[in-house]
Amino acid sequence: MKAARITQPNQMEIVDLPTPEPAGDELLIQVMACGICGTDIHIYRGEYLGAYPVIPGHEFSGVVAAVGNQVTRFAPGDRVAVEPNIACDNCANCLNNRQNFCLNWQAVGVTRPGGMAQYVIAPEKATFAIGDLPFEQGAFMEPLSCVLHGMQRAQAELAGKVAILGAGPIGNLLLQVARLQGAAEITVVEKNTARAVYARACGADILRASLDELHADTYDLVIDATGSIPVMARALEFARHGGKVLWFGVPPSGRPMEIEPFVVFRKGLTVLSSFTSVRNSYQALGLLKSRRVSVTGLVSHALPLEQLPHGIAIIEGGLENVKKVIIVPHET
Repeated sequence: MKAARITQPNQMEIVDLPTPEPAGDELLIQVMACGICGTDIHIYRGEYLGAYPVIPGHEFSGVVAAVGNQVTRFAPGDRVAVEPNIACDNCANCLNNRQNFCLNWQAVGVTRPGGMAQYVIAPEKATFAIGDLPFEQGAFMEPLSCVLHGMQRAQAELAGKVAILGAGPIGNLLLQVARLQGAAEITVVEKNTARAVYARACGADILRASLDELHADTYDLVIDATGSIPVMARALEFARHGGKVLWFGVPPSGRPMEIEPFVVFRKGLTVLSSFTSVRNSYQALGLLKSRRVSVTGLVSHALPLEQLPHGIAIIEGGLENVKKVIIVPHET
């Protein structure tokens, strides 16, 4: 099979590898669609967890090609998506329902070979049936599950005012979930015109092109969906007194942020973060299948595996009216 392998920061190669064989409790999945996530780019740039070499890709869907002899829920030909975070279910965190902080945590595409390949192995317990959901949409199960976890942590107020900083794919998912949770007014900040237009179609009430256009001390909930450290720091500025800030975007590791703690103290802010998800994949699939969360039109590019570096470049550069980039490993 062909696979994209990151050998060290900023170096990637397309390689031919033996097709893996599933163990007793595993599935071999033919990857039909794999989204490029900001986390993949952080791994490529040496700014995230994991060791090298690694095959990235944790947002993917495909067709079951083979199953181990202990698998009971799936058979070859089934259409599936994968929850990449694999918990041991036996450590102190797992036993306290904090599987996202499993002390023996592994993740497909981070510590295990991922979906930027023609085939990938995944445990049965991490695999979910997508039915007739298109593969491109099924690949959104994982990012939407993370969004649901973050919004559950934020516990947004009914009829509240929400500001979302960034309208990339994650920002638009956050926008739709905030609307489902009953937000009365959602303001989105996005300088990319194509992304802003899509945000309007997804239900944004107010669009702003710059943080400087926002009013300070205004919003019940401010969500950073950029992972940009300067933007994350300014999020505190826009929350109302007693309001909340959710740092959702993934920042680069090893880089500090300068904030004024007195602002957090004086405004009585609740500042939250959100790491991956906790048993949210069924919820995510339910929303995608029911179209209560729509990703129609969110994919701007579907590229073959060999063009993964190009996909990363246009995301980082905000080029070609990019929104979500999907890799289709079986196309050339």
